[in-house]
Amino acid sequence: MADVVTKKLVLTQPAAHFNLLGVDGTRWDLNRCRGAMGMLMIFVANQCPHVKEVRSKLISEIEQLKAMGIGTVAINSNDPSRSPEDSYPFMRTIAKQYNFDFPYLVDDQQIVAKAYGASCTPELFGFNANMELQYHGRLGYSKESSKDFSQDSEMLIAMRQVALSGIGPSQQFPSSGSAIKWANELKMI
Repeated sequence: MADVVTKKLVLTQPAAHFNLLGVDGTRWDLNRCRGAMGMLMIFVANQCPHVKEVRSKLISEIEQLKAMGIGTVAINSNDPSRSPEDSYPFMRTIAKQYNFDFPYLVDDQQIVAKAYGASCTPELFGFNANMELQYHGRLGYSKESSKDFSQDSEMLIAMRQVALSGIGPSQQFPSSGSAIKWANELKMI
């Protein structure tokens, strides 16, 4: 299946509130996920080859964001009936296997993905301390950069700028990846 490319969003739009179940068994909302300097929201899927390819590097960069005061939340909005690897029990397994030190939430009603206009995995939304969208783009170290994991990703550079200035970069590139598996959507054969 062909990759989906994200649509361009208006920067500075406010973060939409949410309240979702985490793999730790507790509920997480926007205020609990944010950091003092902002928040990175990543829509992910366990089965997504793009996510699998960069998972370890992404986890390492999330640690750097934490040190900058940026909170991170990963959200899985895939319909598990269409993608069994994205079921809640499997999400718990992945979080444990990779030692996630950030909330990993299930959007089982797909309300949050729709509220943010998410369309693929991985898809990133970076907010400043005022919870205004400042980055909507790609990770920037997968296919787009010849898989060069030795450099900081575009996301990390952008979120560092957001933490320091409250404003994201003027040039941003859309994310592309596997389409979110929507409930009640016909599967193409």
